[in-house]
Amino acid sequence: MVFLALLGVLGYKSIKRLPQLQLASSPIRYVRVEGYFQYLTKNDLQSVLQPQLSSGFWETDVQSIQQAISALEWIESANVKRIWPDTIAVQVMEKIPYCRWGEKSLITENGDLFTPDDITPFLGLPVVDGPTQQHLKVLETMQGIKTTLADQSLDLTEFKINGRGAWRIKLASGLEIQLGHNDQLKKLNRFLKSLAVLEASKIAAMATVDLRYPNGYAVVWKPVDTNTLLIQPNLPGDGLATP
Repeated sequence: MVFLALLGVLGYKSIKRLPQLQLASSPIRYVRVEGYFQYLTKNDLQSVLQPQLSSGFWETDVQSIQQAISALEWIESANVKRIWPDTIAVQVMEKIPYCRWGEKSLITENGDLFTPDDITPFLGLPVVDGPTQQHLKVLETMQGIKTTLADQSLDLTEFKINGRGAWRIKLASGLEIQLGHNDQLKKLNRFLKSLAVLEASKIAAMATVDLRYPNGYAVVWKPVDTNTLLIQPNLPGDGLATP
């Protein structure tokens, strides 16, 4: 590999000595950009590329171009290279939002957190929120819960962890689930099992369920009945739930 690299440098120097080729001053005539763009605009790329292309073909710093493009909010990855004799080729991959993070940011499925100028087009995505420094862990937890709920034909729209570590879930049906700050997955699974013994009309009438009880959960019903009822799901090993 060292030999090939040196050969390339020596070869370039030898060619460069031929004045008639004028390699050092060869202009860049074409910029080829490849990639599927859904959110990145032509102006976004032009604003980055234009200042970088004033030098000649060999003088242009492709690494600097690559870093400048990668710094754009919507860029997942970028690769820039020269193509002899007069072309700069740019390959870019755009970020794909997986869900919203808080009120102003987005996050990819791999946990790349970013804040574009406008997230209005993504208001239909699920909302995730929690300690920013733990966003990867929060996202991973949300993905597991989303899969668990989907197995029960339930659609997750919000997953939030507050400063005390308490979890709160919201479903597409509008049902809010409070899980507290310990044994959250155990409580959620117990609740999901209890749904099998409840009538569909009862489930649909639930506005909020509070799973922060050792053996049961409290229900706040939708406006037709604003009373709070404590449900003991009658599962094996469970006793009467008390606040």
